[in-house]
Order: sequence, then C-alpha cells, then structure tokens
Amino acid sequence: MRPAILFPLYKPVTALPGLGPRLGKLAEKLAGPCVVDLLWHLPSGVIDRRFSPKIAEAPDGRVATLTVRIDSHAPPVNPRHPYKVRCTDATGVLELVYFHVKGDYLAKQMPVGKTMVVSGKVEWFHDTLRMPHPDAVVAVEDRDEIETVEPVYPMTAGLPAKTLRKAVRKALDDVPELAEWQDPAWLARKDWPTWHESIRRAHTPQDEAELSALSPWRSRLAFDELLSNQLALALVRLNQRKLAGRSIVGHGGLRRKVLDALPFALTSSQAASLEEIYADMAADRRMLRLLQGDVGSGKTVVALLAMLNAVEAGCQAALMAPTEILARQHAESLAPLCKAAGVNIALLTGRDKGRARQAVLDRLASGELHLLVGTHALFQEDVTFKDLALAVIDEQHRFGVHQRLQLSAKGRAVDVLVMTATPIPRTLTLTAYGDMDVSRLTEKPPGRKPIRTVTIALDRLEEVVTGIHRKVQEGERVYWVCPLVEESEQIDLAAVTERHAFLKATFGERIGLVHGKMRGPDKDAVMAAFAEGRLDVLVATTVIEVGVNVPEATVMVIEQAERFGLAQLHQLRGRVGRGDKPSSCLLLYDPQLTETARARLKTMRDTEDGFVIAEEDLRLRGAGEVLGTRQSGLPEFRLADLAVHGELLAAARDDASLIVNRDPDLATPRGQALRTLLYLFERDAAAKTLRSG
Repeated sequence: MRPAILFPLYKPVTALPGLGPRLGKLAEKLAGPCVVDLLWHLPSGVIDRRFSPKIAEAPDGRVATLTVRIDSHAPPVNPRHPYKVRCTDATGVLELVYFHVKGDYLAKQMPVGKTMVVSGKVEWFHDTLRMPHPDAVVAVEDRDEIETVEPVYPMTAGLPAKTLRKAVRKALDDVPELAEWQDPAWLARKDWPTWHESIRRAHTPQDEAELSALSPWRSRLAFDELLSNQLALALVRLNQRKLAGRSIVGHGGLRRKVLDALPFALTSSQAASLEEIYADMAADRRMLRLLQGDVGSGKTVVALLAMLNAVEAGCQAALMAPTEILARQHAESLAPLCKAAGVNIALLTGRDKGRARQAVLDRLASGELHLLVGTHALFQEDVTFKDLALAVIDEQHRFGVHQRLQLSAKGRAVDVLVMTATPIPRTLTLTAYGDMDVSRLTEKPPGRKPIRTVTIALDRLEEVVTGIHRKVQEGERVYWVCPLVEESEQIDLAAVTERHAFLKATFGERIGLVHGKMRGPDKDAVMAAFAEGRLDVLVATTVIEVGVNVPEATVMVIEQAERFGLAQLHQLRGRVGRGDKPSSCLLLYDPQLTETARARLKTMRDTEDGFVIAEEDLRLRGAGEVLGTRQSGLPEFRLADLAVHGELLAAARDDASLIVNRDPDLATPRGQALRTLLYLFERDAAAKTLRSG
C-alpha cells in the first residue's frame, strides 16, 4: 500500500484552492490529476519584480514595481478606446491603461488620492510612461502581497497563471518531510539539498540561472526520479532471476543445416550475439535478452538459430510480430530455411479461422509443429504448446510487458528474446530495457548497398515527380511517405489523399494509397499489390515504417521530412536498399527550416548508422520525442532530461544494483525510505514485487 505520509500528494488537484471542477480539468490536462503532478510541473521562466525605480528612471520595455499616487480616472467615451488611470510620483506621470473593463470596478480598486503599488511592464509612449494592464495593483500597506520574483509556468489556454501559482504554493505547503533515501556520502559529494528543500527551491527560482536543469535542486530531483526508475527495473529483474529456469542446449545439427543453406556467412556481431543467447539458454535461470539491430542487420536469422537451439533440445519456439503483414513476412522468409533443416513451421494470425486454424492448433499441441509464427493471436486461450521453451518477440515497443509475460506463460520456464529494429541510444536502453541483457548487431549483412540520401526543398516538387516518373519507366518501385501527426490528423489525412490524387495524374492507375484509418484487410491488399508489382508507387503515412520487405523498391520519398524524428526517418529509409539495384532516399523539406531541423536532415545525409542517428536524435530532441514515448512503452520522465542528465542515469543504475545486492527486500532504514521513493514516483508495481517476491 502507498505509505500514509504520501496521501496529501495524491489528493486530486481539485482539492487545491481555486481549482474547482472547470479549472481543475484544465490543471489536470496541463500537469496531471494529482497534487504531486503539479509539483512535477516546474517553472520555465521567472519575472523579477524587485526593480523599483522612480517614474522618470523607468527604462522602456522592462518589468518595474512603482509606488504612485492615484490622481484621476479617465473612462473612455468610445468603448473601443482604453480606460486610463493617471498616477504620479515626485518625478513624473504614469498612465495605467486598460482595454475592455468596467470603470466602476477600477474606481473602487484605486480611489483618487490613495498611494498604491503597481507592477508590470512599462513602455514610453511619446513623453508619457505607460503600464498596460498591470500584473498587480495593491495598497501601499499590502506591498508584501506582490511576489517579488514570480515563477512562470508552461500554461494551457483558459487557466489563469495566478490561479496555478496559488495552487502550487498550497501544494508546496502540504509537502511532507520524507526520510532521506539517498546515500549520505553521494549527497555530500554532490552537495545537494534534501528532497523537501529541492522541490521548494525548484518552484521558487530567484533568477534565470536557477531554472537550469543542472542547478543543485533540479539535479537532485532528476536523480531521485532516475533512481526510482532504475531501482524499479532492478527489482523486477531480480524477481525474474528468482524464477526457476531450465537449461536448453541443442546438438547443433539443425543449425548447421541452416548455416549451410544461407547464401552468406554470419557477421561477427551476429556470431557474438548468438554466443550470448546460447549461454543464456544453457543457464538454469530464465533468459530475458534484448537484440538490437538496425534495419537489415540480420536479426531474423539470429532469432531462427536461437529457436532451432530449442528445437534441437526437443522443445518448441514461437515468434510474435506486431502486425499481420510482418508475421506473414517472417513466416515466408523462414520457411525455406526451415525446410532445409527439416523443421515444421506454421503461421497463426487473427485471420485464420475454422478447420485450417484447428489443424495448426492440433499439430502444435501434439508437438509435431516445432515453430509457430504469429501475431497477438498467439495469446488466445486455445493456443496450447506441447513444450514451449523460447519466445521471440519482434518490435517489443509495440507490446507491453504484460503481453511479454502472457506469451511466456504458455510454457514452463520460457526464455524470452526481444528484438527491435529501432536503434535506441544507450541511455534510453537503460531506462526502457534495464530489466534485460542487451546484444547489439552493428554491421549490415554483406551485399547490402549504401542508400544515397539527398535533401530537396519542397518548391522543387515538379522536378522530383519528373525524376521519379523516369525511374518507374525503368521498372523501379517507389514509396512516397507523407507525415501524420495526431494533433493535426484531419489536415494530414486530407494532405496525403490530395498528394495521392496529384501523383495519380502523372502515374495513372498504378499508384496505391495506405493510411492508418483504413481497415486492416484493405491496407494489406494495397501493400500486397505493391509488393507483387501491380503498383509502381505507394503513397503512405508511416504505417509502412516497420518491416515491409519489397526488394524491388529503390526510391523512398519523404515529404516534409523536417516533421519526422530521426529514428523514424532512418526506419523509413531502411525500406529501400534491400535488392541488388542502387537505391535513394529523397528528403523533401519546407524551405523555412529551423536550425534544429537543418541539423537533423544533415545527420541523415551524413550517416546510415542507426546508433549514431539515435544518439544525435536524443541530443537534439530529448527523450520524450525520440521514440514517440506515448506509443513506445518508454517511461516518461517529468524531472529528468536524458539529454542533460545522462551521467546521473549511469550513477542511478550503479546505485540501484548496489541497493539490490545489499538489501534486496529494502528492509534497512534506507530501504524503507527507498520504498517511499518508489511510491512517490508511482513505481508501485516494483514495490509490489517486494511483497509477492
């Protein structure tokens, strides 16, 4: 259970002053549903109101706090004109200017003859100093009510900044003093304040420098969040390790047949990865390994050899892919190799029904079927293996951890190998897959040709179409990808449909269109027509990003390339260059490019190494964007920025493994404080494994 000391932080935001049902909804949309979410919503700027000059000395365009006497009110004759309040001090005149206000309210707030303190941005208009819509107006005796240094928060429309600041202040008042969970020697070395002090200081910056992610309090909070992430992963991993495994060692005969049938030798990183996998399978604990490899680095062959190791030991293996197209493709590419080895393989997807499906299930249950390739359909209750020993999961970030567990529950002490073609920077690998061992495929198989990448401004579209028309006449096939972003989905869908119509005028009927809003079977039919050569050009949104294999496709056009992440551009580019002809990738961009966008496109031109690209993407765009966190299953960090706090992540990982080695049940006083940390950052699942473990 969540410790009682944290209860005040998990009250709904509507429990805070000023956040009723309407504004509470906006605060929830901005930061999250609980009080603690507002604490994690840190300021992005400051307004300094400490500058208090005389009227004559106030510089143009600066925020100033002035003490003035109210001389007169001048309500507008025409409602389109402003309401003006004339104020003075010993050195000059200040006009407070208001648009669209009711005069009687202002007359009551600022009676003539009264001395007031006003704060806001001032500007000289001819010879008069003006302050349009002051931020604060108080009687001189209430001067302390004005915040001298005011934090500025990222906002959402309709929520007043003042209301949000007031709610955050109240949330800070309710922050409990928590027992210290950090190692004392580490804290002293870093010279960091307590958690309580850090959260308070992060919300009350005194100047721009204190907003830095590297300030002591922000660094401390980032480390707390990273430690909670790494400790949670270490506990889950420890729990996995405790589960009894079984030793799987094959005789090598089937694998030898496949290696003989391959048209090329394994690369050195394929061989090294296989050694690691075989060692894991032979050990008496369960394997949980991530196989990272760029598009076309030969992951499928590694997966097949690992599966054959299980078959040689008298067991079965399964390969699960996120989409039907990908599952079908895996089955087709593995079938000839399995035939060479004399191994039975079958495909099972949601589309298989009736007798054909039952026949596959019967062969699987009897053990006659050695390898099964499929989609989510593998999870269904009536899918029973005789003895499943290895589950291979392709494109892990499309599946949740629970689905990984569901598949491994289909057998006894199942080893799990997870594959991804999305090159992930090392720091992200730690945060997302810290519970796994990692193998990386760093070379391309022999025979893969480099892909020529060029950047072209969108205003040269006609030239591009002419060039592509020439390629099509030479018998080549072309992908044309348009962006699709959730926020502007309707506009983007209209744009991709329009582009399809525009290109149809040039290419006639041999052009297809696929996008995410189409029904699965319709999408598959268009993709199949393109793969079989019945279409020359495929206009698509990023649905083709993962795994479509058309060796005849030699040109990839990506429109508005600046709107894609580098990892995504790299994935898309990997769809061509799979045959024996030279291939090219054309990145069409909007001529009005930002510097960051220009740098990203340059990286794409300069390198084809997915890992270099992924590191650069992290540096330029931050972790949340790199894999499109929302759909990738990567943790979202609120306080840590991996592009800045990479070193802290490594330290958090070391600390977490030390903690788990010394105090696996978190029973010591520091261990108890660390339990609170896990609940504070909602890593409840890891805290629960302590109880169930």
